[in-house]
This record gives sequence, structure tokens and C-alpha cells, in this order.
Amino acid sequence: MFKTAHESFDLRPKLFFLLIAIFAISACKEKQEKSEKAVVLNISPDNEGINVPDGFGVIKVADSLGAPRHIAVNSNGGIYLKLRKPIDGEGIIYLEDQDGDGIADAKKGFADYGGTGMYLDKNYLYASSDEEIFRYKLDASGEVTNTNAPDTLVDKLVSYRTHATKSFTMDGDGNIYVNIGAYSNACQETDRTLGSPGVMPCSILDSAGGIWQFRADKMKQSYAEGKRYATGLRNVVGLDWNFKLNKLVVTQHGRDQLNTLYPDLFDQKTSANLPAETMYVINEGDDAGWPYIYYDQFQNKKILSPEYGGDGKKTAGENAIDPIATFPAHMAPNDLLFYNGEQFPEEYKNGAFIAFHGSWNRAPEKQKGYMVAFVPFKNGEPSGEWQVFADGFAGLEEVSSPSEAEHRPTGLAQGPDGSLYVSDDAGGTLFRIVYGKK
Repeated sequence: MFKTAHESFDLRPKLFFLLIAIFAISACKEKQEKSEKAVVLNISPDNEGINVPDGFGVIKVADSLGAPRHIAVNSNGGIYLKLRKPIDGEGIIYLEDQDGDGIADAKKGFADYGGTGMYLDKNYLYASSDEEIFRYKLDASGEVTNTNAPDTLVDKLVSYRTHATKSFTMDGDGNIYVNIGAYSNACQETDRTLGSPGVMPCSILDSAGGIWQFRADKMKQSYAEGKRYATGLRNVVGLDWNFKLNKLVVTQHGRDQLNTLYPDLFDQKTSANLPAETMYVINEGDDAGWPYIYYDQFQNKKILSPEYGGDGKKTAGENAIDPIATFPAHMAPNDLLFYNGEQFPEEYKNGAFIAFHGSWNRAPEKQKGYMVAFVPFKNGEPSGEWQVFADGFAGLEEVSSPSEAEHRPTGLAQGPDGSLYVSDDAGGTLFRIVYGKK
């Protein structure tokens, strides 16, 4: 006996499963739409008063943070900030944005020491005091697990009142490069004193005024376990390892007070505009020439320092390296970041962002800096003139004294999405600059 067509091809089960599939797809789509709505970034309508190029926006991630210096951002977007001075026994702050709007809504802290330097790799958070480099183990989500018991990698570094902070970076091969700033303006017999001659040779250079290299897998290294990688650098607060070049790149704070110390050789205007702030590519063994020379960006020459017989015209430093880029005097480049993200337009790829903290000794001229600059790079070297990228941090058009500035850029970090974070140690604010977000 044969079955009818109706009996042989019952469509009801197929219709049932089809309806379930349609319902599941609809639910998935609704969930995705809700998720997309939830991650809309809360970009400030006025960009927090900061001027950025067309297409960019600014988010105020957090404020009232104290004096945040350098920054590190983990792969989940969690943000570590090093405070110059601890607040309530916490010198490192960890911020999280849990709802995806760009504004931090969770905060905790640890580490009872101040400082500036901070670095993050896949396994560890590294942070510096003015005498030590510490290492904290990270868990799978990029959070520190041993907040009360970090490893001490380096200790007993020279630390005096002048240029005490220890900025550092790493090269991906387990080497740490630490700036040990010179505790002097120009290595005079009596620092910052009218007419005091320079010490020859400068005794400071045995333990400061350069970059020292240490290992990331050894404990409690001192000068004896490390090595002086480069010398003749007055104070390098901004430094980064350029992985395209596979070399260290630094930005130096130039010397101060040419007019104050040598009024017969330099007038106030000249002193306000000299010497250049400089960027160097550093190879092991390099000497950048401090304190014996400074770089004059108008003459494009290395000039003999007056403490050592210079008159503003005599050249010197034939064996000292030349800068790869120069900037106006006294703007204080406090951090350097080579951008390798995908969010910003192609022109920014592999270029250098620099956080300029702002000047203090250009009087009676107006102070300068208080902004983030950008230097385009191609084939491992600058491919054009430096440009202002983000300005207006000071909150006023003319700055007579740094105490007037509302914000002073100090640290830079790249987020996992390619956005740029900027810390401010005057207003205690953390900014995030994004591109193409509505």
C-alpha cells in the first residue's frame, strides 16, 4: 500500500526549525545592535578645549588623579598611570572603562612610591621610582597580581633634586634602557651660578647624564651589573624603542639660563630661544656632547658651551652625534611614542608623537609648549617638519608662567584600538584622542 503525497512529505518539522532559526538570528541581531549602541564613545562636544586635526575627537577619561606622568595600556584597555607623588599610599593608578563609553568608571591603586617611568609587555608591568625599577606580574587579563611584592630589577641609582626621575623603555629582547638625568644644568663648579666655570672633565657623567642598560630578568642590579649605553645627555624624559629601526630614540631637555649665567654673551631673547630641544637616534657608545656643547637650531651647529670657553659662535663636539630633529628651546619633551596603530590616518603610521610639558625659563618672552607634537617618519628617519598635533592644553592663549597652565602634557600611550592617551600632571587629567568616532 502506497502513502499519499501529504503523508510522505510532512513540512511541519521543517517549518518549526525554520522559525527557531529566524528567532535566533533576530535575537542575535538585536543583541549586536544593543552592543554597538553600548560602546558609543563619549567624545567631548568641545574636545575639552583641545585643538586637534579634523576628524579627531577628545575624551576626558578621568580627572583629579594627582600628578600622572607616564602611562601604559593593556590589551583589554585597562590603563596604568605612574604618579609623581603617591596619594594615600598609592603611586600607581589602574583605571578601567567598564561600559565602553571611553570614560573610566573603575579605579584602584597600589605601590607606595612616586616616580615617572612605566612600561608594559605581555607578562609584566614595569615602573620606576627615582632610584629603582620594579616589575609586577600580570594575569591573563593584563592586571597586576603581586601589587605588594614586586620584583626589584634595578636599585641604588643616583637621585638628587634635579632631574631625579627615571624614565625608561625596553627593546623586546629583555633589555631596559634607563635615563639617569644629570643633576646639574651645565656641570658648573657651582650649579646655576653666574660665571662659575664648568668642571673638566665633568665628573657627573660617571653615574648620570646618559642612558644605562640593564636586564629585565635579573634582580637588584646596580651600576656594576648594568652598563652605560650612551652619554652626554642632560636629561632624557622621553624615550622609546623604534622597532622599525631596531634602535633607541630619545628626546633631550636642553640646558637653561644662558643669559642669566652669561649676560655679557647672551641677551634675554637669545637665551629664551636657545638651545634646541633635540631628538637623537642612539647607538651603543654614543656621546651627545653635554655639558661641553649645545645645539643651536638657527646655526644648525654644535656650539661650545660658555662654561667651557664658548661665546655662542665657537663650534665643538666633532665626535658628538647630531640630532635627527630639533624643536624650539625649553619646551620640555616629556614623552615619546612611535605610533603603530591602525586607527589614525596612514600619515601618522610609524611617526613620533611627543608630549611637550611646557617651558618655565623663557621670560620675559612668553612660555611655549604645553602641547603634543608629531614628527612624520619614513624609512626610519624624519620625512618632514614637525607639526603641532594637539594644542590648547594650557587653557589660555599666552602663558607667562607654567603655574597658569590648566594642563601640562606628560605621558603618552597607545590603546589597543589605536587611540592615543595623553596624561597631564598639572590638572591631573587623562585624555584620549580618537579618530573617526561619532
